[in-house]
Amino acid sequence: QKSFIPSSLEVEQQGKSSFDKLSKQLRYLRTKKPCLFSAKLNVLTVTHTGLLGELILLQQQIQQHEEEARRAAGQYNTGSSQQKRKVMVQRLKYQRILERLEKENKELRKLVLQKDDKGIHQRKLKKSLIDMYSEVLDILSDYDASYNTQDHLPRVVVVGDQSAGKTSVLEMIAQARIFPRGSGEMMTRSPVKVTLSEGPHHVALFKDSSREFDLTKEEDLAALRNEIEIRMRKSVKEGCTVSAETISLNVKGPGLQRMVLVDLPGVISTVTSGMAPDTKDTIFSISKAYMQNPNAIILCIQDGSVDAERSIVTDLVSQMDPHGKRTIFVLTKVDLAEKNVASPNRIQQIIEGKLFPMKALGYFAVVTGKGNSSESIESIKDYEEEFFQNSKLLKTCMLKAHQVTTRNLSLAVSDCFWKMVRESVEQQADAFKATRFNLETEWKNNYPRLRELDRNELFEKAKNEILDEVISLSQVTPKHWEEILQKTLWERVSTHVIENIYLPAAQTTNSGTFNTTVDIKLKQWTDKQLPNKAVEVAWGTLQEEFSHFMTEKKGKEHDDIFDKLKQAVKEESIKRHKWNERAEDSLRVIQHNALEDRSISDKQQWDAAIHFMEDTLQSRLKDTESVIEDMVGPDWKKRWLYWVGRTKEQNIRNETKNELEKMIKCNEDHAAYLANDEVTTVRKNLEAKGVAVDPCLIKDTWHQVYRRHFLRTALSHCNLCRRGFYYYQRHFVDSELECNDVVLFWRIQRMLAITANTLRQQLTNTEVRRLEKNVKEVLEDFAEDSDKKVKLLTGKRVQLAEDLSEYRALHHMKL
Repeated sequence: QKSFIPSSLEVEQQGKSSFDKLSKQLRYLRTKKPCLFSAKLNVLTVTHTGLLGELILLQQQIQQHEEEARRAAGQYNTGSSQQKRKVMVQRLKYQRILERLEKENKELRKLVLQKDDKGIHQRKLKKSLIDMYSEVLDILSDYDASYNTQDHLPRVVVVGDQSAGKTSVLEMIAQARIFPRGSGEMMTRSPVKVTLSEGPHHVALFKDSSREFDLTKEEDLAALRNEIEIRMRKSVKEGCTVSAETISLNVKGPGLQRMVLVDLPGVISTVTSGMAPDTKDTIFSISKAYMQNPNAIILCIQDGSVDAERSIVTDLVSQMDPHGKRTIFVLTKVDLAEKNVASPNRIQQIIEGKLFPMKALGYFAVVTGKGNSSESIESIKDYEEEFFQNSKLLKTCMLKAHQVTTRNLSLAVSDCFWKMVRESVEQQADAFKATRFNLETEWKNNYPRLRELDRNELFEKAKNEILDEVISLSQVTPKHWEEILQKTLWERVSTHVIENIYLPAAQTTNSGTFNTTVDIKLKQWTDKQLPNKAVEVAWGTLQEEFSHFMTEKKGKEHDDIFDKLKQAVKEESIKRHKWNERAEDSLRVIQHNALEDRSISDKQQWDAAIHFMEDTLQSRLKDTESVIEDMVGPDWKKRWLYWVGRTKEQNIRNETKNELEKMIKCNEDHAAYLANDEVTTVRKNLEAKGVAVDPCLIKDTWHQVYRRHFLRTALSHCNLCRRGFYYYQRHFVDSELECNDVVLFWRIQRMLAITANTLRQQLTNTEVRRLEKNVKEVLEDFAEDSDKKVKLLTGKRVQLAEDLSEYRALHHMKL
C-alpha cells in the first residue's frame, strides 16, 4: 500500500501540474493573442507528442493506476478497521484528484475538437470509429430487423422495470435530458439506439435527418424530446402499445464515452387499462430479441427505492445471461434507499450480488436526481457527488468508491463495450468473409461471364436499355409508319365499306342512285365512326411498335432478367398516355374533304384503284367460298382423296345451294333478297327430292350464294373497267360501261393514304415524344419504389448479387 499510493499520486500531481500550466497558457493565448492560440493548438495537434497524444497516454496511466488501486484496496478488506479507514481516505482523495484532472482533460479536449471543427488547420479528421460502428449496426438493422444469428455485434442493451430510472441513467451518461418523461406513464414505446461519441459541440441528430439539436439550449432539448415522442407514436401500429421498430439517434459532445446503447421499453408486470392486451408479451419478446445476442452487454437497471422482490427484470436477465458474463447491474435512487431502507446491509447485499439470483460483471450504485424533471444534468451530478461524499454507505465501506456515480458507471460500460467489440468484430468479420467467399464461388460457377450487379445496378442498366429502345421509335421511317397505318386502318374499316357502303349502293339501278347512296353513307361514316377508328388504329400502331422495340429479342445479347421490368414499364407508360383529344376533329375535316374528291387525274391512279378493288373483292370472294365450303362439306375430290363424307346437315345445305344456283342462272340480275314465294318454291322443290328444309336455312344459304355471285360479277366488271379511264374522263357519256365502283374504291384508297400521312405526322411530331416522356416518368417513379424493384427484378442471379453487395458493404464498413 505504501509503495502504491505515492506512485499513483505522483502521476496525478505531475499530470495536474502539466495540465494546469498548459491550460493557463491556452487561456491566456485565447483571450489575448488568438493567432498564437491557433498556432499553439496546431503544434499540439499535428505533432506526435501533441495534446491528444498526451491526453490519451495520461488517461491510460490513470486507468491503470485506478485498477491497481482497486486491487490494492481489495487486499485490505480483511485488515483492521484503522487500515480500512486509511485506505478509504486515500481512495476518496484520489477520486477527487481524478475528477479534477478529468475536468481539465475535458476542457482541453473540447478546445482541440472545436478547433478541428472550425477547420483552422488543413488536417482532415476521419470519421470516428464509433460512428462507423453505429452505421454498421444501422445497416444490419435494415438488413435483418430480427437480430438473428447473423448479427452478433455488441451493443449495450438497457433493460429495467418501468419507472426504474433507465431513462435517467441514460441521460446522465449522455449528459443531456433528451428523453420524454411522464409520471408513472410508459414513455419508452420503442427501442431507441443512442450512439455516443466525442465532439466539440454537445448536439444530437437522427439517423435519417440532417437537423442538429443543440443540447445546451432548452428549446432544442424540448424539440428533441417532442420529436422522439412523435417518432415513437408513429412507429406504434394501430391497436398496439409498443413497437419493435428502432429509432436511431446520435449524441456527440466533449467528454462523452464512446459506445452504442439501446434503450428498451420498461418491463411491466400488469397490463393496465388503455394498453393493448399483448403489451407485456411484446415487451418481453423485444427485450429477449436484443438480450439473446451473445455479445450484447446487458445494463440491468433496478430501482433501489422499492423492494427488490418486486423486480421482474432480474429474473429475465438471469434467464438470458445465467452466468453474468455480460451483465452490469445498476441500482438507482440509492439516496432514497439509504433514507427509507431499514437495513443498510440490504443495499450492500444487492451491490455485492448476494441478494438476487442473477450474476453480473459489475455492480454500481447511482443517484439520478431528486425526481424533479426540470433538474439540469449539472445539478444532478453535483447532488450525486455531494450525496456519496457524505453517504454512510461509502464511509462504512459498504460501498466501494469505484462502484458509485454515473461517471464510473459510464467508464465501466464503455470499457466493457469496447472489450466486447474487439473480441467479436474479428469473429463477425471472419464469418462475413466466409459467407462472401461462398457467394463469390457460387457466382463464378453459375454466371462466369456476367458482372455482379445488384438490384439497383441492374435497374440502371435496364433503364438505359429502355430509353435507347424508346429513342428507336423516332428513327422509324415515315414510309414504314404510313404503310403500316394504311394497311391496319383498311383492315379495321374494310368490312364496313363493303357491307354497309359498297354492297347497298351496288343494288341500285343506275349510276345517279349509286353515287347518291355512296355520298350519304360516306358522310355518315365520316361524321360518326371513321375519325375515331383512325385514332384507335394510330394509337394501336404506336403501342405495337413500342412493344416491338421493348420486347425484341437481341440474340445472344438478350438478357431475359429485364423482361418483367420492361413489360411493366411498357404497360404503365401506355396506361398513362392519352392521345391528343383535338386530333379527331382535325382528322374528320381532312377525311371528309378527301372522300368528296372524285377527280382521278391520270391513268396510273385509275389502275391503282382497280388493283385495290380487285384485291379487296378477291379477298372477300375467298372468304365467302370458304364459308360455303364449311356449310356444304367437302366436294367429290376431297371425299375421294381423303375418305371423308358430308354430315346430314351439310347434305341439306348442299342440296339447297344447288337449287339456289339454278335460280341465279335463270336470273343473273336477281336482287339481293329472296321473295317469300321464291323461298316457298325452293322449299317445295327440295321436298320433292325428299329433303326437308327450314325457310331460315334457305335464306341463310342464299346470302352466301348470292354474295359469291355478286363478287364474281363485280370482279368481271372490274376487269372490263381496266380500259374505262377514257370513258371516265368523258363522264361515261354515250357509253354502256359505267365504273362508278372503281371511283368509290379510288376515293377510299385516297382517304386511307391521306389519313395515314396525317396520323404519321401526329405520331412523329407529338405522340412519340409524349410517350418517351411518360417512359422517363415511369422509370423515375420505379427508381424510387424499392418494392417495385424487388417485384420486377427477380431470380437467383439477382438475389445472389444482392447478397454479395450486402456482405461486401458490411465487410468494407468493418474494415
